[in-house]
Amino acid sequence: MLQREEEYYASLRDGRRVFYRGELVEDVTAHPVLGKAIRHAAVDFRMAHDPAYRDLAVVSEGHDSFSRYYSVPQTAMDLKRRRDLIAEGTRLGGTVVPLIHEIGTDALFGLLEVLPEVDARYGTHYTERVSNFWTKARNHDWALAVAQTDVKGDRSRRPADQKSPDAYVRIVNRSPEGIWIRGTKVHTSVAINANWLLVLPTREMRAADQDYAVCCAVPVNAQGLTLVASPYLEHATDVWEHPLSAQHKMVETVTIFDDVFVPWDQVFLAGEWDAAGAIAKAFVEFHRFTAVSYKLPLLQALVGVASLLAEYNGIRHARHVQMALGDLVLYEMTVRSIVDNAADQGQRVASGIFRPNIPLVNLAKYHFATGLHQAFHRVQDIAGGLLVTAPSWEDWQNPQFGEWFEQAFAGHEIGGFERMAVMHLASDLVASELAAYHLVLAVHAEGSIEAERMTIVKDYPWTEAENEIRRLVGENDKYQRGLRKLTE
Repeated sequence: MLQREEEYYASLRDGRRVFYRGELVEDVTAHPVLGKAIRHAAVDFRMAHDPAYRDLAVVSEGHDSFSRYYSVPQTAMDLKRRRDLIAEGTRLGGTVVPLIHEIGTDALFGLLEVLPEVDARYGTHYTERVSNFWTKARNHDWALAVAQTDVKGDRSRRPADQKSPDAYVRIVNRSPEGIWIRGTKVHTSVAINANWLLVLPTREMRAADQDYAVCCAVPVNAQGLTLVASPYLEHATDVWEHPLSAQHKMVETVTIFDDVFVPWDQVFLAGEWDAAGAIAKAFVEFHRFTAVSYKLPLLQALVGVASLLAEYNGIRHARHVQMALGDLVLYEMTVRSIVDNAADQGQRVASGIFRPNIPLVNLAKYHFATGLHQAFHRVQDIAGGLLVTAPSWEDWQNPQFGEWFEQAFAGHEIGGFERMAVMHLASDLVASELAAYHLVLAVHAEGSIEAERMTIVKDYPWTEAENEIRRLVGENDKYQRGLRKLTE
């Protein structure tokens, strides 16, 4: 089944406990801020029913049709189609990813990769449970969120050593029917507009941390579950001054589990502490492929807006501007090329899923994250101070100023009004709350820059490089003569 937009909205009116600025929200779809995030995310459902996007967004098997997000990648081309779908949804979303299918299926991919080994080791049936949940989620076209990052408390302490036991989500009780979990997660994206939460461990565990080694699926309206929504980006309401962020946003939550009951068929890990790290890592490697896929429309937008403003400002042929534009193009093309190669050089794992190349995925994310601040700087330099000083919509509509502004702000073969429209879009991209949001996400979302760097360095074929040096040294005749002399 493919949900329609209206059905998706109706599914969110289910009694969920969502708080915004200290007040309980009766209907998230009607809330002036949260509703914007929900309408933004609904692009997934609009694409699925739009003939222009159906081939990209929908997979048909026999008489069944379902979202491509729920299609398990089997080849490099499958990964590229997934990348294209993520990128197109983000492009339609004004550089903000919808995420209500992407992140949840990333988690399911990771679970299906790791859990067969857990089942073999412990005699559990977690893989079957995840497969059953996958089928239900696909057939109902559920929107999924992932609650992975715990608040962590004192970072120098392990989960079981925290002063507050609620710094990490843990199992507090078990019965023949299921488990109860308690604790606090943070940075939970799209939870307010998802149907289900997938709870994942955030790190590797020790035997002492076994109660914290928990993975499960929880409906967002579960008793004891509370979502406290972030108000960030709530001020962007004017589509002239904020053409992107006034229409598109994502909401993160502090996610509180206060003795939430989870039946066993929705439990995918319960105390097998030595699997926690593998699950966390498997999820994030799939999710970083999603991350670099949804960054591509932002990078293209930076190139496009810089190019237009260079033209409109009459500075396109200035040497430093040409250099800046070239740097933006190189940045965008480098990230895009690495993403392509990550798919092409992926591999099929034991579970049958085709996984992107891990070092290359991390390299793409690392290159994006370490370059975004400089890319924003280049756009700011080309655009000029009007990014933050341009007149408002009301000023343009005032008959005392309108015609004056049209002449005063005219640029190279462009009228003042059109030039300022592009300037405001540039401002929303690189000089607004949305810009700050993008910059922080670049540093912290989908794993830190240091985590990506460590993965790249760890997975580098050091032995191969060292052996090549040994071969080159060994071909030297004098080295061989000297070596023989030493051994005589």
